[in-house]
Amino acid sequence: MRVKICGITRVEDALHAEREGADAIGVILFSDSPRCVNPGRAQEIFGSVGPFTTTVAVTHTRSRRDLNRIIALRPAAIQISHPFNFPKRPPVRVLRVVAPGDPLPEEADALVVDGSGGTGRPYDPGFARDVVQRSRVPVVLAGGLNPENVEGAIQAVLPYAVDVASGVEIRPGIKDPSRVTEFIRAAREVLP
Repeated sequence: MRVKICGITRVEDALHAEREGADAIGVILFSDSPRCVNPGRAQEIFGSVGPFTTTVAVTHTRSRRDLNRIIALRPAAIQISHPFNFPKRPPVRVLRVVAPGDPLPEEADALVVDGSGGTGRPYDPGFARDVVQRSRVPVVLAGGLNPENVEGAIQAVLPYAVDVASGVEIRPGIKDPSRVTEFIRAAREVLP
C-alpha cells in the first residue's frame, strides 16, 4: 500500500517519513490551515527528500498567481480541493479532492477522497468505495485515518493509497515520529 504523509511543516518530519518508507509527502501552501507553510519553507522541505519520494503541494487557493508560484517550486504533483480549471495542462500531476456530493472530476491524475479538509473527520466509507469503483484514475483515501484504523480502512475501500495528516501529529503541523512509523507499517501490512 502506498502512503502519503501530509501537512509536513518541518524538514525533520519529511526526512523521518521518507526513512520510514512514505511514498509521498504533502506540504500545504496558500491555505488557512494551521499546517500551511510559505513557498520558501515548502522549497526547503521538498529539496530535503530524495528523488524517489513524491512531493505534493496541497492547496485550497483559487488564485492563478498562487498556483503559478506553486508550480514554480516544481513539486511532482499539486493536490487541489476545488474545481479549478487550468488554462493548459500544468507541468505537474494534478490530484483532485472529492467529498460526498461532489461529481468526479473529468481531468485528474488521481482523486483524493477527503471530506475532512484536514480536520481529521472520518471519511464516508460508502462514498469512498463508490469513488474507487467508478474512477478511471487512482484513488487516495484520506480523512480521519490513523495507525489504529488504517488497516480496516484499506480493507474496506481498497484504495490505491492512503493519506494522513492529523492522525500522526503531536499538534497541527508537528508529526509524532512513532505514530508516522506505526501508520506506515500498519498500511504496508495490509496489501502489497
